[in-house]
Amino acid sequence: MVPMPTSHGDPVTLEVVELIGTVVARYHQEYEEAAAAHALTGAQARVLGLLALEPTPMRKIAEKLKCEPSNVTGIIDRLESRGLVERRPDPADRRVKLAAPTDEGRDTARRLRDALHFAREPLGGLTDVERTLLRDLLRRMLGAEPTA
Repeated sequence: MVPMPTSHGDPVTLEVVELIGTVVARYHQEYEEAAAAHALTGAQARVLGLLALEPTPMRKIAEKLKCEPSNVTGIIDRLESRGLVERRPDPADRRVKLAAPTDEGRDTARRLRDALHFAREPLGGLTDVERTLLRDLLRRMLGAEPTA
């Protein structure tokens, strides 16, 4: 079934756009509050969260955050001075430095994640099927490939 094109001004589309904006605003507010509770900026918390997934070159962090590499360097410097991040050579290319969380950094990233109740609590009220459908629709909106 091919989706019917929608008018950008139809009431449902306008409401969905408004709801997405509200979700994003609430998420950012809670994220900033969680970061502040750990004496981090929102940007520092986001970088720490990314690094907790896998050590990453600073250039790739900048791409993911859509900011200048020099901004990421400053964020990594501050996280490193607090003992949350370390720089290490990339085993695949010794010329490249990876930013990686320390044990304390991974623990802080986990505590930050655990402090984000806004999305988790409402999502917990959805069935597995509803959460899967929501995930797949969001991926589709972002142009990502669906998972099997």
